[in-house]
Amino acid sequence: MRIDLNSDLGESFGPWQMGDDKTMLTLVNSANIACGGHASDPDTMYETLKLAAKHGVTVGAHPGFNDREGFGRRDIPMSPQEIARMVAAQIGALVAVAKLVPVEVRYVKPHGALANLAARDMDVAVAISQAVRQIDGNLAVLAISGTCMEKAARDAGMTVFSEIFADRGYLSTGQLVPRGTTGAMIHDAEEAAERLVAFLKTGEMPVIDGNPIPLQAHSICVHGDSPGAVEMAREIRVRLKAEGVDLNAFLAP
Repeated sequence: MRIDLNSDLGESFGPWQMGDDKTMLTLVNSANIACGGHASDPDTMYETLKLAAKHGVTVGAHPGFNDREGFGRRDIPMSPQEIARMVAAQIGALVAVAKLVPVEVRYVKPHGALANLAARDMDVAVAISQAVRQIDGNLAVLAISGTCMEKAARDAGMTVFSEIFADRGYLSTGQLVPRGTTGAMIHDAEEAAERLVAFLKTGEMPVIDGNPIPLQAHSICVHGDSPGAVEMAREIRVRLKAEGVDLNAFLAP
C-alpha cells in the first residue's frame, strides 16, 4: 500500500513564526503552502518553497479566507464567485513566487474554514474547482475525502487526491468535527498512529456520532501548526513503515 503524508506549512508571516517547517519538511512528502490569505507573505512563501524543493517535497497551494486574525478558521460571508476570485489570486501569488525558486506548484488544497465550507457546500466546491481548472488544467486538487469538494473536482474532470486527517475527529457526514468541540482534535501521537493503522486495514474511519464510515485516502494530513506536530509526523512514519506502508508523494516534485 502506498500513501502520502502532507502538512500545512509556510504559515508564518513577518516576525511571527508558526510551527517547525524546517523539521516537518524532512518528514512529509507534500507541503500545502499558505498563499498570503490566512497566513504567509512573499518571503515566507519563497523560503518555504525553496526548502521544500531542497528536500524533494511536492508543493501545493493552500488558499484560505483573507483572515489572518482568525487564521482562516472563521467563516467569512462571500459568494461562490467572490471565493473563486480570492482563491485564484492566492494561487497566482504562490505560483509566481515559485517561479523564483524555481519549483512547480502541483496541486491546490483549500484551508481551514474555506475547506470546511467547500466540503459541505457544492456551489462553493464547484466555484473553487472551476477557478483552479481555469488557472491551470494540470493542477490537481487535494480534497477532504467523501465531501462536496472531492465530488466537484472529480465531476470537473480534474485529478483529485482524497485526504484524511491524522489529528482531527470526524462526523458521520465525513466532515471534520468543528474546532472547539469535544473530539475535534487528537493530540496524542500514538493514538493518532493507531487510528491510521486501523483505518488503512479496514478503510473505515471512526466518528464521534455513529458507526465508522468508509473513506478513500491518498494522503494523510498532519497540521503543522498543531502542538506536537513533529512528534506526530515521526510516530506516524515509524508506525506506517512498520506495517509495510510505502510513504510516497502522490505527485512527483
